[in-house]
Amino acid sequence: MTLPKKEVLALIPARGGSKSIPRKNLIKILGKPLIIWTIELAKKSELINRIIVSTDDEEIAKVALDNGAEVPFIRPSKYAEDQSTDIDVFRHCLKWLKSNENYQPEIIAHLRPTGPARDINLIDLAIKKILHNPKADSLRSISLASQTPFKMWFLDEDKEFMNQVIKLKDCSESHSLPRQILPKAYWQNGYIDIIRSGTILNLKSMVGKFSIPFIINHMVHDLDYIDDIPYVEKALKNVIDKKNNYEDIITEDRHPV
Repeated sequence: MTLPKKEVLALIPARGGSKSIPRKNLIKILGKPLIIWTIELAKKSELINRIIVSTDDEEIAKVALDNGAEVPFIRPSKYAEDQSTDIDVFRHCLKWLKSNENYQPEIIAHLRPTGPARDINLIDLAIKKILHNPKADSLRSISLASQTPFKMWFLDEDKEFMNQVIKLKDCSESHSLPRQILPKAYWQNGYIDIIRSGTILNLKSMVGKFSIPFIINHMVHDLDYIDDIPYVEKALKNVIDKKNNYEDIITEDRHPV
């Protein structure tokens, strides 16, 4: 099936502040500032029309511009704090583009610079999946969770008693069931999220009512702490050396496109 021509924006959020690793988005990974890897990846896409970096930091903005991304605005500091949410960052970007350029993409690919070890074939495959499904409000990459939430607990405020995180409808003590018979659970891994503009602007959501799963069955490495650097670099080398076949890291749940 031929894909309709749609405006696809890659948005790379990259604020200047980071408590875990100072100036994280500029730290050198395999000899390049971290953010460059994600910009270069997006430039290889067959479907992405624009690449915008949303940052509050002038140095990050210069690096992004020098490497082929657009930085049409400097993100306001109120959207670049530790507690700032994705929805605030994305709504700000879309509203700015609509107001200043009368531009609104059909979908936005959320590419976090902290996870540079991506295969562009997977990114384009994810974009195709949501373009072929007009009912979908979003797509989110997920991986099978190593632990089941049916065996997890919340502690009450004074830590005297605890309650199950989640229960099966027909079993109040699902925590005691064999793991093999419990429903599979997945965690969002941050490899790729794709959201329709209308989901963000009209539903005020990063997910919406109908979200497509994009299941990846290999380890996804994110740079959160200094100790993560060797693992991220190794994963990135595997992508560069084509040691991962992208056809092999999508599970059998993959839908035809």
